Order: sequence, then C-alpha cells, then structure tokens
Amino acid sequence: MKKILFITGTRADYGKIKSLMQALEQSENFSLYVYISGMHLLEKYGSTYNEVLKDGYSNVQIAYGQHFSDSMSYNTGNVICDLTGYVSSVRPDMIVVHGDRIDALAGAVVGALNNIRVAHIEGGEVSGTIDESIRHAISKFAHFHFVSNGEAKSRLIQLGEAGTNIHVIGSPDIDIMLSPDLPDIESAKQRYGIPFEKYGILMYHPVTTQFSMTRQYIKELVDAVLASDKQYIVIYPNNDLGTEIILSEYHRFEGNPNFRIFPSIRFEHFLTFLKNAEFMIGNSSAGIRETCIYGIPSIDIGDRQSGRYVPEILKNIQHVNACRSEIEGAISRIEDYRIKSQKFGNGDSTKLFMDILQQEEIWTTPIQKQFNSLGDM
Repeated sequence: MKKILFITGTRADYGKIKSLMQALEQSENFSLYVYISGMHLLEKYGSTYNEVLKDGYSNVQIAYGQHFSDSMSYNTGNVICDLTGYVSSVRPDMIVVHGDRIDALAGAVVGALNNIRVAHIEGGEVSGTIDESIRHAISKFAHFHFVSNGEAKSRLIQLGEAGTNIHVIGSPDIDIMLSPDLPDIESAKQRYGIPFEKYGILMYHPVTTQFSMTRQYIKELVDAVLASDKQYIVIYPNNDLGTEIILSEYHRFEGNPNFRIFPSIRFEHFLTFLKNAEFMIGNSSAGIRETCIYGIPSIDIGDRQSGRYVPEILKNIQHVNACRSEIEGAISRIEDYRIKSQKFGNGDSTKLFMDILQQEEIWTTPIQKQFNSLGDM
C-alpha cells in the first residue's frame, strides 16, 4: 500500500482537504498518514486539532513540540525541523499539501529535499499578499498539481510546470459543501448558541505586507458593521502578524447582542451557517470561493483577495476599500448580489483525485523536475 501523508496546519486547510483524506482512509490501496501542525495547536484559536482527531484517522501525528513566535520565517523553520523527523520515520510515498500557508511550504520543502513526491492542492491561484508568493514557491517544489480550474493550470504552465502533471479537479471542499449530510441550521445554531434569524458572517485576516495599516483598516470595518445595526457571527482571524490588532478591535463587540464571536467553528457547521447567511464580509478566501457556490452575497475588503476577484464571473461579490463609507454602502446593497457561480468546481473533486492516484504514471514520473519553457509546449 502506498503511504500518503497529508499536512494540515489550520482549520481552513483541513476543511479544504478532509474529503480527500477520508477517501484515502477508506481505500484498500493507500495508507493515510496525517501530520497536524501550526494554528491547529493553539488554544487561543480553538485547539482545532481536536476537530481532526474527531474524524477518526488511524495514523495521526500531532506536532506538540513546535514552538511559535510572531515570525513567519521562524515558524516555517520550526515546522521543517519537526516534520523532517516524522517523515524520516514514516517514509511516505507522497506528501500532500494545500494552498499557501507556511505548514504547506514546510511540507513541500521536506518532501522535495528528501526525494518524496509532493502533490499540491489548489496551486496556480493568485491573491494579492505574501500568501501568493508562498503558494507559487510550493508549486515549484511540488511534482503534481491538483488545481481548481483551467486558469490555475495556465498559470502553473507559465511557471514552467509540465501540463501532464497538472490535473483540474476543482476545489475539494465543494464536495462537502454540496453534501446532503451537512447539519441543519437549527442544530448548528443550538450548538453554537446563535439566536439570530438573519446574520452576516465576518472574517477578516491580517495582510502582512500592509501591517502598518492594519489598525486603521480594522477600525473602519468595525465602525461600519456596528453602524449597520445587523447581526453577525464573527470568527477569529488566522495567526499571522497583525492578528492581535484585529482582536483588540473586536473587543468593541463585547456585550453587544448583535455579535457572537468564536475562535473557530467546525467546518461542516460553518458551511451550514454560510449557506443560510444573509451575507459574508471581510477578506477571507471563503468570501470568494465558498460564497459563490451557495450564491451568498459577499463583501470583499482590501487587497488580500484582489487576484481572486473576477467581477465578470463572481457576480455575488462587491469589492471595496477598507473605508467605512464604502463598506456601509456595500452592506446596503447586499440583496442585489445573491448570484451563484461554479468557477471552482462541481463537487466531484474526491473521485477525480482518487482516480488520478490510481494511475501508474503518478508513481513512475521521475522525482527530478524539469523546467518546461512555453515555447516547448
């Protein structure tokens, strides 16, 4: 049996890849290993490693020995060191990473430098922050790419990746989004103590390359949602530089009955809340990708997702600057943006992924990569 090691470092990336992991766990041809790292381990953000454990995988390694700081470069090196030891003992046949977080970068580096095949989920995308550079760096270490759409494939070919190693499967989380097994809205509200009939979902993350503006930007956003007199489910930002500034501004919500604040929400319950939301607001990728599947109006603030916003296709999204007046105007227009799109897949990613792993070419492709010039295609 081939050993497949998945790296998960955040609540968000786990939601994206869990359908693939569950399929591998049930497969007779593969043995799944799971390495839990990073933000999952932080109590402040809900100790979300417990959500991974609840899904009952047989082979799980929790990186309890990791140390964290405010430095992304320090944390990346820390994950690389810890993961190297685990990989040397398991010797997986493939390491699978997702997206653009430092845990994924560490996994790609460890795999590439130890002659282990690396598969990258959702490469070839653009955003607008340092995350985009991390994503492209991961793609250059990866041997195989499982991307969301043809545009992502084209970008990877521009980066010199071989088209034969790029597979368009859509976003795996859509498989879960369209599942009939999501919890119903009433049970989700009961679990999290949500009394609202109508609500927006607020998720705003730091933009590390604009750290000096974080305090101003989040103040404008908080001013706007307070003035809107709407009700909100607020979810903590990720743990990048600037998070403490955002959380300090969120103190203004305390005692206000229009707000419920959570370090994290279990992925399936989050999807149920999103599916039934009045709108979403902030700068999370969920406001671009997941909202369009359900046709939920989304207000995208600032530059963090600027590369992903395609107004001709994603017509459920309003893109605004981090300015109170622009945000308030967008909130007032949300009902004009309840439009669905399938830009990122159709809900069959897991089947496509498993079919590709069964192909002999995946396991016979040379480990040594070659740069493919556009003129040679």
